[in-house]
Amino acid sequence: MNRRTAIGLVVAVGFAAIFARLGVWQLHRLAERRAFNAQFEQRLAAPPASLEEIPDDTALAKYRRVHIRGTLDFDHQFVVTGRSRQGAPGVFLVTPLRPDSGGRAVLVNRGWVYSPDASTVDKSLWMEAEHTEVDGFVEPLPARTRGGPQSATNPRAWRELDYARAAAELPYAIAPFTVVELAPPDAPRANGAPTRLELPPMDNGPHLSYAIQWFTFAAIALYGAGYLLWLEHRPSS
Repeated sequence: MNRRTAIGLVVAVGFAAIFARLGVWQLHRLAERRAFNAQFEQRLAAPPASLEEIPDDTALAKYRRVHIRGTLDFDHQFVVTGRSRQGAPGVFLVTPLRPDSGGRAVLVNRGWVYSPDASTVDKSLWMEAEHTEVDGFVEPLPARTRGGPQSATNPRAWRELDYARAAAELPYAIAPFTVVELAPPDAPRANGAPTRLELPPMDNGPHLSYAIQWFTFAAIALYGAGYLLWLEHRPSS
């Protein structure tokens, strides 16, 4: 076997091994994703808990269903900017709710509203009954993010919401998570209610298709190695 063919074989087999390892890694990611989905599907399917039953550990609290009764504080609500829906620009309205049971308030993501610049919105158009009941699920509130206020003139319009800045803005203690409000099934939309968000999708992601791609590349590399060997040993005419 000449040196050129030997180098080609080493390169082809080396790439095949790398591609196969990447394919196996994607299969491991797929298994982790399925286990993740199964865990959170159980949480979403469980009966709603009270606010007091939700742990501060966001890993344990994430996607827990919750039912809260309390008073919305529209004077201190936040706008989370740059949130599109079906291609339309908009924002999320996040409003503190002070529970009837006392204790810390919780930030409630009441949903999406249209905003031409995905930043400014007339919040007075989206006032619901102050005393309300909220059914939803828990989402972690990052401790701190890079996304601060959108502008000095609109200090409560933020690119990203985080616990440290929200706590500093509010005159009372808040829980370290948000509650995403869900629309009651088969219920008409209430006056002043934003478009409620939906349960997060529990799909398997792109891992299986990526694994197939990497295994295909590995097969192509091995085919190339085999072709080099055939060229090396084919009978001379």
